[in-house]
Amino acid sequence: MTLTGSWDAAADLVVVGAGVAGLTAATEAVRLGLRVLVVAKDAVDTSTRYAQGGMATATIDDVAAHAEDTVVAGAGLCDPEAVRSVVGDGAAAFAALTALGARFDASADGGVARTREGGHRTARIVHAGGDATGAEIQRVLTAAGPTALTDAVVLSVITGPRGAAGVVVATADPGGALESVGVIRAPAVLLATGGSSMLFATGTNPTGATGDGIALALAAGAEIADVEFVQFHPTVFFAPGGHGRLPLISEALRGEGASLIDQGGRPVVGDAHPLGDLAPRDVVSRAIAARLSDTGATHVLLDARGVPDVARRFPTVTRSCRERGIDPATTPIPVAPAAHYACGGIVTDLAGRTRVPGLFAAGEVARTGLHGANRLASNSLLEGVVLGRRVAAAARERFGTDPTGDPVVPRVARRLDRAVLQAAASAGIGVVRDAAGIDAVRRVAAGAVDRPLTTVRDVEDSALTTLLDATVTAAALRTETRGAHTRRDHPDADPAQCRSLVLSRDDDGALSVRLGDLARRPVPAGVS
Repeated sequence: MTLTGSWDAAADLVVVGAGVAGLTAATEAVRLGLRVLVVAKDAVDTSTRYAQGGMATATIDDVAAHAEDTVVAGAGLCDPEAVRSVVGDGAAAFAALTALGARFDASADGGVARTREGGHRTARIVHAGGDATGAEIQRVLTAAGPTALTDAVVLSVITGPRGAAGVVVATADPGGALESVGVIRAPAVLLATGGSSMLFATGTNPTGATGDGIALALAAGAEIADVEFVQFHPTVFFAPGGHGRLPLISEALRGEGASLIDQGGRPVVGDAHPLGDLAPRDVVSRAIAARLSDTGATHVLLDARGVPDVARRFPTVTRSCRERGIDPATTPIPVAPAAHYACGGIVTDLAGRTRVPGLFAAGEVARTGLHGANRLASNSLLEGVVLGRRVAAAARERFGTDPTGDPVVPRVARRLDRAVLQAAASAGIGVVRDAAGIDAVRRVAAGAVDRPLTTVRDVEDSALTTLLDATVTAAALRTETRGAHTRRDHPDADPAQCRSLVLSRDDDGALSVRLGDLARRPVPAGVS
């Protein structure tokens, strides 16, 4: 890249990302007296902003049931301690947001309205603006948090003898070309870069959700796990030839009575699960994929015509549909699964610490053990708030640590063309996988070559290439069906594989894999 200048800055905590986890941590860290710098490609267009479903917040007498529902959805790979810990902090997370001014929907009696979504046995989901919960949370956190350095991308995490020591940042011009490179020295770095659904041709995340944090963490020496478990949201608006981010059709619609049918009017899920259309997302996505395979159709239909006052109660969904010529009050909505949520990520403890001292991760980019093989609906915003607050407290422990380390400015990186990468991932490691498809993806991934980094998109494509390598490596090793990982050539769960696959970089820079401990909880009966 051609540098037009260089700059230096210092902080006690650098936060990479401006969604729920990053801004919660930043806001809390400022309250604790830390100097905080937030770096983001975009401070507005975050995955948090698009979250419709809500935030799962169990009442005191519902915590055990919420934890059980989470473990069932996670298909044997949840860490029970992590589940109890995060779910148990739901009330505190809700209180923290309301203290910042978040306005959640009220029930008829003036209390907090709670709804039900897939995998939940009871109504425990709080919403804002009907289906605009993420937008409301983004609003209050953006207003409360420190100003972010935007139009910037982190190129590397600085490490030294005491662990993380800051980040190397490149700013970009309006066209995305990298301009100046700067160094931010800090003893604590939080990776809160969100999801990675742009690994696939279609997804629900913004186009900047390219797995940047995964690549940064691996390069810095951290571990990742469970990356083969990509949750495909079963009801995303289907558009012929659609590409990139597509509108999510909230699961809450099914919680209020909408049903999935095929184009012949037949139920899609039916008796495949006791919860029917409100089964966990992996079950519903598999049922849709099977029906599409059987019928040759490109999509199924979500019939919300029986949901009372759907336009008022679900304004975001209604607006998205009407912009595409569908009125959900009168016409079933065309839907199909699309990449939605990364259940795995950077391995952390319950305060967001990685194995690299001073390097933290929180939100969708992290793997705490909460989600296991399949995230329970609306646990993501909960986790972002809970872990964001904890990271701030843990980062304070690094106060006074000397951020010593040599900055590395990568000039080239191994990467694939994005269109080629997305086509391969969608075909070979989508909702349903098999050995032949996985092998085809591995051949594509092997064709990546070193190319100069001159734009933000180049940096993103390098991160996506790293993520593709990791995902297909884990998918090839997991020869079973479990949670969001469905193998048509291995349709059953294998108790011997009830453990996480943990990946890291070896001394030569290649990916190495180790087996995590066997899960401490068996797969519940009837759950794949």
